[in-house]
Amino acid sequence: MRDNLKIEPSSKRHYPYGKLASHIIGYVGRANQDDMRENPISRLTNYVGRSGIERYYNKELQGIEGERKTKVTALNQEIEQISKKLPKSSDLVLTIDLELQKFVSEIFGDDAGAVVVMDVNSGAILAAGSYPEYDLNQFVSGISHEDWKALIENVDNPFTNKLVNGLYPPGSIVKMGVGLALLGSQKITRQTSFYCNASFELGGRKFRCWKKSGHGHTDLNKAIRESCDDYFYKASLKVGIDAISPVLERLGFAQKTGVDLPNEFIGTVPGRYWKMQKYQKPWYQGETLITSIGQGYFLVTPIQVALHTAILATGKKVTPHFVKAIDDVPKSYPVDENVLTDFEKSELPYIQNAMKEVANSKTGTAYWRLINSKVKVAAKTGTAQVVGIPQDVKERMKEEDMEYLQRSHAWLTSYGPYDNPQYVVTVLVEHGGHGGQAAGPIVTKIYNKLHELGYIKP
Repeated sequence: MRDNLKIEPSSKRHYPYGKLASHIIGYVGRANQDDMRENPISRLTNYVGRSGIERYYNKELQGIEGERKTKVTALNQEIEQISKKLPKSSDLVLTIDLELQKFVSEIFGDDAGAVVVMDVNSGAILAAGSYPEYDLNQFVSGISHEDWKALIENVDNPFTNKLVNGLYPPGSIVKMGVGLALLGSQKITRQTSFYCNASFELGGRKFRCWKKSGHGHTDLNKAIRESCDDYFYKASLKVGIDAISPVLERLGFAQKTGVDLPNEFIGTVPGRYWKMQKYQKPWYQGETLITSIGQGYFLVTPIQVALHTAILATGKKVTPHFVKAIDDVPKSYPVDENVLTDFEKSELPYIQNAMKEVANSKTGTAYWRLINSKVKVAAKTGTAQVVGIPQDVKERMKEEDMEYLQRSHAWLTSYGPYDNPQYVVTVLVEHGGHGGQAAGPIVTKIYNKLHELGYIKP
């Protein structure tokens, strides 16, 4: 070995759990010239966070550089150390429960979609996933062309963090928020009832309810419990979009949740002003109808749905988060105690009771799918169409008979226990068909695991 050559060991990032929680943890990659210009320390580390926690907390994880000052001779021989400052980086403690995280990944199986399990009172996320996941280790030294091609060409989009970057029609899971807006308008009361005969005609177009035989006389409680579309068509037409959109935005949609993941998308709550700004076109009444059932231009992320559900559970707006502490110092997050108006706070128990009946009344859309849960929960199902039904089609094709990419997304969002809310469980199964059918068994298993792990006491 030549005297002027020296070999020193260096560390290399390794992710011991492979693909588990890949979208949360994120990965590091080699620093390029742009990284080094923006972040001079990356010249020393040679790596920067590229996604997930790795990117969001890159500054804390890479730390600060060390420095050693010495006195040398004219021949550059060291004769004295003047000062020495060691490099320092921070350790992060996450809110994730590893056993629960593994369990959620196992039961989600080969489906595509997302899961969020969150403390309703603090916003701490115990488990979450964007599926399919991918092995983080393949990025550390540079992913191969073949592996990269497999990732980006996968129809289920494993490289997309669906928790914050997946935009989906929410379907019926917005009916509670819409219900609060309807009541707040003072044009609709708890006693207001509409007759559902399975379809409603407006402007020469039929707007269908999912139940072919109709729901009959329906008030807001029944409309949420049995997910009657027709009620929301007629009620929203009476109230108008201008009284609905601002409430939905305040309740967590079309804005960032503040979760500690990079590049969070805000989605869309459509309305008159939004449409004019985006398309330079006026708003039509029919768009009010489909917005009221979470279709049309309406787009949300799974993390927004989890936050929205937490607001309905407690009346407070927490900040979803994954980092509990930095260097053992607890990290604090804002909580908005007044996200609801005084009137909405007075009506919230009525909405909560309707959600309770969704899961605990035999006519509730989630009853049979959550019947085996050891935790009594409040819930709402959602079936979000990804393709429209032509007006000349008399009967919608069954979801299972459709091509995979034409099947509806299946939502089920919930909190439990319903009489003492502690945790939100939100599940989205892409192209899963009906919400309760596809997502219900997953939600049930998660609550039973929370019970088993002692998070929810009997």
